[in-house]
Amino acid sequence: MKVFRLAGIKLTLDESEESLAAKAADALAISRDNVVAVEVIRKAIDARRNKPPHFVYVVKVRVSGSVNLPAEFKEGITLQEVKDEPQVPLLVSARLPKLPVVVIGSGPAGIFAVYVLAQRKIPVILLERGTKVEERIKDVHTFWEEGVLNPQSNVLFGEGGAGTFSDGKLTSRTKNPYSFWMKNVLVEMGAPETILTEAKPHIGTDRLRKVIVNFRKKLIEMGCAIRFSAQVTDFVISHGAISALVVNEKEEIKTNQVVLAIGQSADDTYLRLFERGIKITAKPFAIGLRVEHPQELINSIQYGQWRNHPQLPPAEYFVTASLPGLNRSVYTFCMCPGGEVIGCGNFPGIVITNGMSNSRRCGEFGNSAVVVNVRVDDFAENGRPLSGLDFRRRWEHQAFLLGGSNYSAPAQKLIDFLQNKHSSVIGRTSFRPEVKPSSLAEALPEFVTKALRLGIAEFDQKMPGFITEDAHLIGVETRTSSPVRICRRADGQSESVEGIYPCGEGAGYAGGIISSALDGIRVAQNLIANLG
Repeated sequence: MKVFRLAGIKLTLDESEESLAAKAADALAISRDNVVAVEVIRKAIDARRNKPPHFVYVVKVRVSGSVNLPAEFKEGITLQEVKDEPQVPLLVSARLPKLPVVVIGSGPAGIFAVYVLAQRKIPVILLERGTKVEERIKDVHTFWEEGVLNPQSNVLFGEGGAGTFSDGKLTSRTKNPYSFWMKNVLVEMGAPETILTEAKPHIGTDRLRKVIVNFRKKLIEMGCAIRFSAQVTDFVISHGAISALVVNEKEEIKTNQVVLAIGQSADDTYLRLFERGIKITAKPFAIGLRVEHPQELINSIQYGQWRNHPQLPPAEYFVTASLPGLNRSVYTFCMCPGGEVIGCGNFPGIVITNGMSNSRRCGEFGNSAVVVNVRVDDFAENGRPLSGLDFRRRWEHQAFLLGGSNYSAPAQKLIDFLQNKHSSVIGRTSFRPEVKPSSLAEALPEFVTKALRLGIAEFDQKMPGFITEDAHLIGVETRTSSPVRICRRADGQSESVEGIYPCGEGAGYAGGIISSALDGIRVAQNLIANLG
């Protein structure tokens, strides 16, 4: 029995996966009868403009009998014999600490760190400043429908982190051996099995909420203590090491090991960490706007005459533009086909936008962030590490004012923005709570506005039809990644305070669900190794 990894097998939109075995046999120049099994490793769609869309597969093929491989393969086909099945590295055994490990934050980094620690029977307390999913959903809908913000329970704060109200994208280029293992855990918690093979997997916010609830129940079953509405308001440091945490300004929890998975929106926690001497540095990030088109238009641009084929999913796009004259780049980020643009402020007096899709991605509109890179020298004030937080808050507050100071978002027709014309009237958008016609140049730094106008013009050359009367821009998009990094050593601990393990997006080491979860796993393993 031999096993091959075969990449580049193509199926038309009308061919079923049942024909993969015959296609594999043909590629290997063997009889179909010698193909014992075919396992799909990866499935992607090739929808290059003006060519019939088709699916491209990577498969694992088990073959019986002797195989005389052909001297040449068809164009696009690559082959690799699989000698050893890849194995997920085993977790090291752990010496149990005298005090419980405390994990702060229940986003992907936090919950996977807890999961790994609980597997080793290490006592863990998970603290989340927001509420559990069931209560959080009610608070978020109150915000969207009435404009009433709960600063402790919103799109950014609460069980599951910011990803709970998103598209649930699991796209990642990482070769980390735990990536597939992590996805399998999500499937065990209720995610669809398609995330194991799709090239651009997603769960959808509707299913992701159920996954998060199942994850909570599993962690409790494993012995983890989970507390909601439990904000860490101070860090007690003794002789250069963490010795306790203060919760809700009054309760003290003694611990010597803290996993810091706070997410990138906890400005107040960043400030307290800085005040307590935890080393933090400023880092580049990106800001811009959300662009929204009718999904039918995006389907037409990407799929052409095949746009109505029932096997095609709602079309996606990723576009970039390099602007050497400005020394900037413009790119789309977190595209949500068939989704909606949502308000996701977490503190009073700011407006932030994000994209969200349900699992079926069946909404009328498609949206994406369109952002411009921001360098540290664009905002650094006397080298102050937290100045990036002040920079983005300035523009989020400006968007709040332009929207009418009631959490409506400023919006503008795409064409009017490009022509620097005020939009007095705009068409329908998906945004919740509401939008207000505005001049979005007032909600952004001048260099961002200039770069966006040039970059979007270039987008239209790559995706003819991108610039249209039917497209809108909604502001502002500022949470692409954290503007700070909490510095850590090679063993995962803070460079300045022993026992604190910064991880995930908020610590500046990840961006998205997959990379955050993997960083949580990495830090948990470092902690276990350091326990000896």
